[in-house]
Amino acid sequence: MATHVLHSAGRRHKAIRLDEHLPVDHRLSRFYRVGAGLMGLVLVVFGILGLIDRIGFFDTGGDTVAGLNTNGTLSVLSICIGMLLFIGMVIGGNLASTLNMVIGIAFVLSGFVNLALLDTDANFLAFEMQNVIFSFIVGLLLMTFGMYGRVSGGLPHDNPYWRARHPEQATQEQRRRRTPMPEVTNGPRL
Repeated sequence: MATHVLHSAGRRHKAIRLDEHLPVDHRLSRFYRVGAGLMGLVLVVFGILGLIDRIGFFDTGGDTVAGLNTNGTLSVLSICIGMLLFIGMVIGGNLASTLNMVIGIAFVLSGFVNLALLDTDANFLAFEMQNVIFSFIVGLLLMTFGMYGRVSGGLPHDNPYWRARHPEQATQEQRRRRTPMPEVTNGPRL
């Protein structure tokens, strides 16, 4: 253990970036930001409306906001996740895309878990069937916003994610585009 510390003391460690292998595309970044912002706004508004009604934190009495059952815990959780999506919207790029995908998957999983917990004592978020459906819809929308232009079998060759996955073919195509075509002359005109 002590020799490991001595050997690693002389080396400089490079900061690790989780998404440095992913390309950055500014056109798609706008789409990721819009998706994160819209879903974040919906969740923050839902959470604030739930807190304004002064519903108990673990109350499962059937209080509704915008047609969905809620309690204080679900309202605070919605505000926190909405703020996280706003942070992704501000940063943009691959972070917003990845955040949209991860939170979208979490919403779909939450829908399944809460579907199993309906009508049990473990339903501390006061979910009803409309909440489960809302969770599925928000999850699918977030995953769509996050995966758009990143995940597909038929990405166009000018897509940065396709170029990152096929670097040799992308450089060949780029060379072909840069190579000027020789001029063709038809001989002297009469």
